[in-house]
Amino acid sequence: MTPDTLAADATAILADLIAIDTTSRESNLALIDYIEDRLAPLGVTGRRVSNADGSKANFYATLGPVTEGGVVLSGHSDVVPVDGQTWASDPWVLTQRGDRLFGRGTCDMKGYLALALATAPLAVRSGLQRPVHLAVSYDEEVGCLGAPAMIAEIARTLPRPAAVVVGEPTNMEVVAGHKGIATWVVTVTGHEAHSSLTHLGVSANMVAVRLMQRLADLAERLAAEGDPDGPFCPHHATLTIGQMQGGTAVNILARECRFAFDLRTMPGQDPEAILAPFLHACAQADASLGARFPGAGVEVVRRSLTPSFAPEQDGAAETLARRLAGDNGPVRAVPYAAEAGQFQQAGFSTIICGPGSIEQAHQPDEYIEIAQIERGAAFMTRLIESLRA
Repeated sequence: MTPDTLAADATAILADLIAIDTTSRESNLALIDYIEDRLAPLGVTGRRVSNADGSKANFYATLGPVTEGGVVLSGHSDVVPVDGQTWASDPWVLTQRGDRLFGRGTCDMKGYLALALATAPLAVRSGLQRPVHLAVSYDEEVGCLGAPAMIAEIARTLPRPAAVVVGEPTNMEVVAGHKGIATWVVTVTGHEAHSSLTHLGVSANMVAVRLMQRLADLAERLAAEGDPDGPFCPHHATLTIGQMQGGTAVNILARECRFAFDLRTMPGQDPEAILAPFLHACAQADASLGARFPGAGVEVVRRSLTPSFAPEQDGAAETLARRLAGDNGPVRAVPYAAEAGQFQQAGFSTIICGPGSIEQAHQPDEYIEIAQIERGAAFMTRLIESLRA
């Protein structure tokens, strides 16, 4: 199979994948069914690793011999919503305009999944000495929630792979590091009263504002502590408050205020340690409010915790990916979080390299350039050649 043929097959598969709505709030089982149906004629069966209620599943499968030294091609099945976005074409129909393919998930990251599936027949019939492992996760877009259970199963059941290639969109350039992300939800419960009678109640909004100011101050401190010579941009940890809601009327002391924030850390930084003073302040506010009014207080819930991904010194995955991609560029790192850190944390040599640009991800009229599919196909054919030796 030539790279051109593989690219054409991947494009046809991509059209099928785009047509399956795997927005994170929906089930991804139709997509997993599709993958299993494509692999079945090749004599390949995989394993599902389902969530608690069975509505979603990770999936992994081995192409070729069940031996050590294989390569994991890892991608997530879910996509972000299209709600409120204006698209020039149906986001669930792959549409070509010029040299671009439009549709939700084209670059993030069903283009990579399509390439991996298009490679499967070549892998099966090529007489590989070392295997290709496909790994597909759920709920990456809402905090990398699905992959840990799958990674644990891969570590437990498969002969040890030599490398993991996470196919987030990097323009087929090798990325060796990403930031970690921790997300938190803070709920302040006050005591309602007429806004003229502040001594009879407490406004959850007023308490929340003071807590949010602590986070704003922390964000400024983190920005000042960055390493301007490092590979990350921004070159420091970031903290942003992304959501806040509170109150029912202008003349009522707010009963509840809720806000959510994310902290994106550099490799080596501990988010719990960074947030310790803030969490202590929340605990103090909780005790103070509870002493004044039963039921009042501050609740802090960590929603997600995705580890950072650090560049590996002479890493096997980076060496392989650079050779396959023809990439001799500098060490690259990205500010977004991905599942690479989770694979690395489990002890696997890992790299990020996939088709498309992160600048198109999550946007209306998301697209992937056809040239990126072609570059990805060349990468995959070289991978198969390398595993035959």
